[in-house]
Amino acid sequence: MSGTITKIVLKSGAVRYRFVTDGPRKPGGRRCQIRKTFHTKKEALDELARIRHQTATGSFVVPSKITVDELLDLWLTSAVRGVERATVSNYDSVIRPARLFLGEKRVQELTEEDVEEFVDWMLTRGRKRGGKVGTGLSARSVRLTLGRLRSALTLAVRRGFVARNVAEYVRIPRSATRNTRSTPKYRPWDESEVKAFIEAIKDDRLSGVMLLALIAQRPAEVCGTRWIDVDLDGAGTITVGNTRTIVYERSRRRGERNQVVEKDPKTRSGNRVLPLPNPVRVALIRLRDRQAQEREAAGPAYEASGYVVVDELGRPFKTDKLRREAHRLMAQASVRKVRLYDARHACLSWMANNGVPDTVVSAWAGHSDLSFTKRVYVHPDPQSLKVGSDKLGELLSGG
Repeated sequence: MSGTITKIVLKSGAVRYRFVTDGPRKPGGRRCQIRKTFHTKKEALDELARIRHQTATGSFVVPSKITVDELLDLWLTSAVRGVERATVSNYDSVIRPARLFLGEKRVQELTEEDVEEFVDWMLTRGRKRGGKVGTGLSARSVRLTLGRLRSALTLAVRRGFVARNVAEYVRIPRSATRNTRSTPKYRPWDESEVKAFIEAIKDDRLSGVMLLALIAQRPAEVCGTRWIDVDLDGAGTITVGNTRTIVYERSRRRGERNQVVEKDPKTRSGNRVLPLPNPVRVALIRLRDRQAQEREAAGPAYEASGYVVVDELGRPFKTDKLRREAHRLMAQASVRKVRLYDARHACLSWMANNGVPDTVVSAWAGHSDLSFTKRVYVHPDPQSLKVGSDKLGELLSGG
């Protein structure tokens, strides 16, 4: 081994010890040579022994200048293979805080302390959009970003950039998750709120549209519904098989980043045919008749898009437009402002708590996982829990 160490005398007279050795092969089998210089022969011998041992055991990491930002580019390219555009956009948004806080740092210099500091930054002042800039992100958002960073660093381990994943054991402080549990951000409507909303909007042009959201269709499914999907004169059904949503594409110019994407539902269970409750059927018939009048009044200016959810000129709604109209009607009805998803949750919860079999609720919602429906979408509100109280009353009364 000592024969591979070369003694170097610099112009100043100082002595150095240098070696050149083979490291792990590069991708494609290319040779990788490592050259290092030290002040003492012992340092050179120790380092040479370490490199040879780690090369033999597969644990050697070739020095690299790759940054966290560059690693995230590699991970994103790998992670989004074969996924939908909306998923690509979500992944890109989720890892953006990591780019902002850690992007310029070299991956091989990254420590657990750096990742912990990053988590604290996200929780206290990491918000850049979607609220007040400079405030903290939710524990859920931080958990998603941390998870994606872990995945990227796992890729770095596989590619030989680092020996271990420094984010593997980093966790969100319990205080942050405890606060999230104690103050739920979203609470679906209860039965009385649903009824108050329906009564208040029954004469509005969009009452039928709102009822589609209330029968547990997702906003993207509502916007993607076409008149050819609705059978109002025969079986009285609606076919859910097309979604129309917005995908944010950061690579485009400002003003053009929100792109409308149409696609099938995420899963096979998302494609479903629902029998229309009679109030929804009646409301959609009124909407169809009204749109016929609007088409006649507008003449050539009318856009015959074929969608159910359109404005007075036939132009189809985007999901953000649907959300704004829903919130306008909620304010008009003087009911609590909720997300359209919470209106969907309210109806699924009502069905589950009023005797509809779990399998029917799951199929109606378009889920392939029954346990997911029960765990996430069914909310045992006080009114629904009263059913249990009534049943217990029957038992305890001895009747």
